[in-house]
Amino acid sequence: MRLDKNEKRKLIMKNYAAVAVNQRSNGCCGSGCSCSGNLFDAKDAARALGYSDEDLNSVPDAANMGLGCGNPLAIAAIKPGETDLDLGSGGGFDAFLARKRVGTDGLVIGVDMTPDMVMLARQNAQKAGYENVSFRLGEIEHLPVADNSVDVIISNCVINLALEKEQVFRDAYRVLKPGGRLSISDIVATAELPDRIKNDLNMLSGCIAGAEYVEHLRTMMLQVGFRNIRLEPKDNSREILKTWVPESNVEDYVASYYIEAVK
Repeated sequence: MRLDKNEKRKLIMKNYAAVAVNQRSNGCCGSGCSCSGNLFDAKDAARALGYSDEDLNSVPDAANMGLGCGNPLAIAAIKPGETDLDLGSGGGFDAFLARKRVGTDGLVIGVDMTPDMVMLARQNAQKAGYENVSFRLGEIEHLPVADNSVDVIISNCVINLALEKEQVFRDAYRVLKPGGRLSISDIVATAELPDRIKNDLNMLSGCIAGAEYVEHLRTMMLQVGFRNIRLEPKDNSREILKTWVPESNVEDYVASYYIEAVK
């Protein structure tokens, strides 16, 4: 079944609202994928993506739903006093880890298009007593953030879900300060996606069917003004993706990449 952009956006929002309400996913970036069919363990999934036990133990359990395809904080080099922006912040997991790094003089802003996710993240922050982090409802194509106000943007497996990816990078460029940087983990296409993947609605909300070809992403980023662009596959990308939709061979067409650039 073919859907228009609005229908696709509604489908994605519906799936992620369900994850927020249930406060858990079954992996696969929160989609309806079958994954391995075994009981999903969010902490094990996070460890496979590169998070440490110290990371997992330092944030509210409800914030970690096993979403993502890497660990953007591993490349972000966040410094005390900086303003950090998390695109598609979900239950707040990466934002809460970032708030430790920016310290009391810094600020972390999370943006998510799903009201239930924003509500969950705010509840998690309130329960934990976090004061240097806030969550805003909005689309990552049209960020509710001021121009030239952010030092670093992080995101974990979210831009592939956006239906206007160049606009995401254009608005990211707008809100970054001169010299500000992107530090993103995402799923990108490394080969032409077959129709069986492109037209699979579960794979759309599961961060696979909407993946953009890696060199197209580079071109988009250059066109909006980014420089020092680096796109590199995650070392264990194939192992991660094999668990998302077993026996589908999606790892032959998409990969988990780290994406970095500077304004």
